[in-house]
Amino acid sequence: MTSTAASTGTTLASSAERAAEEPTGKPAGASAGNPAKPAEAAPAAAPGSSSRARRVLAAVAVPALALALGIGVWYAVSYLLLDPARRFLLPPPHQVVSRSLADPVHLEPMLQALGVTARIAAIGFVLAALIGIGTGSLMNQARWVERLVYPYAVMLQVIPVLAIVPLIGLWFGFGTGSRVIVCVMIALFPVITNTHFGLRSVDRGLHELFTLGRASRVRRLVSLELPAALPSVFTGLRIASGQVVIGAILGDMFFAKGEPGIGTLLDTYRATLRSEDLIAAIALASLFGIAVYTVFTLVSQAVVGRWHSSGDRR
Repeated sequence: MTSTAASTGTTLASSAERAAEEPTGKPAGASAGNPAKPAEAAPAAAPGSSSRARRVLAAVAVPALALALGIGVWYAVSYLLLDPARRFLLPPPHQVVSRSLADPVHLEPMLQALGVTARIAAIGFVLAALIGIGTGSLMNQARWVERLVYPYAVMLQVIPVLAIVPLIGLWFGFGTGSRVIVCVMIALFPVITNTHFGLRSVDRGLHELFTLGRASRVRRLVSLELPAALPSVFTGLRIASGQVVIGAILGDMFFAKGEPGIGTLLDTYRATLRSEDLIAAIALASLFGIAVYTVFTLVSQAVVGRWHSSGDRR
């Protein structure tokens, strides 16, 4: 039996050696009853480009769908809910375009007024940004400044601006200066609070490193606190960029002395029942506000989006 097992083992070993030396031409896993098919080259997948295309499609398709739905509701209200005698209250979209936006006689005054409003909003935003970032920095440096300023900043936010508009007109007149003051009052609070929050949220360990290096308050503020607080600061600036447009339009409505802004035209169109021009002016003011907010969003992503999680647009 021993010699038989030895001869059998020798035969199996020689068969294995011949199988290893001779190429079979079949890939692993192929059998006689199921011959393997030649491997086909799979096309290279591009997950980055496909996900980017989906994001772009979602960013375009969803707003377009919402716009189409809104226009459909607008048409339905104009033609189904309003009788012809009352249709001037909400004229259909094509009449707004043909009689107002596409007519240079009606469009040119709106664009000129929008330019005035944009200039006032820009001045108010710059002042609100400078005052807000400076005040938030001072509140972080000294606790007594925070106790002194913060209650009045909250009061400035919660008091309706329309309630103190008469006082602003009596104190500062009814011209451009009062419009700028309204812009600053509306846009100041988010800049102050977000700056203060960002400065107070700096990592304590980094503060200890600057303390070991015996850094001065100015050095600590410039080299550590302000760079670390940039995401919060830009969040406040984005919010203020939208609110300052509202402040400029409100200032136009209540302080009509000087060049008319888009808010002045809105009040005029409302008083004279020029519905097409009123809706067109509202649309232009809305597009202007969206454009301003979009610009500051892109600036924020360009400045802090490369190193902070707020720039992740997944």
